[in-house]
Amino acid sequence: MHPLIFATLLGLAQAPPVPAPAPATAPVVAAQNVTATPLSFYSESFPFQWDRMIPLTSTQLDGLKVNSIFFNKRAMKPGAFNFLKDAEFGTRAQVEVTNTGKVPKIPGFAVAVLDKDGRLLGVATGGTKVGTIKPGETETFDLNFTQVKERLASGVKFLLAIELRN
Repeated sequence: MHPLIFATLLGLAQAPPVPAPAPATAPVVAAQNVTATPLSFYSESFPFQWDRMIPLTSTQLDGLKVNSIFFNKRAMKPGAFNFLKDAEFGTRAQVEVTNTGKVPKIPGFAVAVLDKDGRLLGVATGGTKVGTIKPGETETFDLNFTQVKERLASGVKFLLAIELRN
């Protein structure tokens, strides 16, 4: 075999050099939040009441008006089905909103209930899963509390957060 061809084949057969590992002090680059549509955001604290309608009529985010919130346990209505009369179907925060804007809205909600010492008693989330709230429409969303929820009725304040996409 010709020496030039042999040297070329030998060079191809050798593994490429492995780059040296980055030093332990290499800077960490934060992941970029890539969102197709920018989100509007709102968050505020309010006094908590269990099993009572809480009006929030001055709460608005870019044309989405929060009318009220209601915290309770879902239960079967008396007389509906006798065999289910004492059944409970979860704990919820029910949020009613109206789109007062000119474009459809896609809201997401989070609610956290705190006790008198500021300890977290439970968190619920929810929002539009399919479709939008059209201009002029009013919708009610059930935000579900799961797992950590037994002390909710003793709450003294709640935090409401809303993320809104158009």
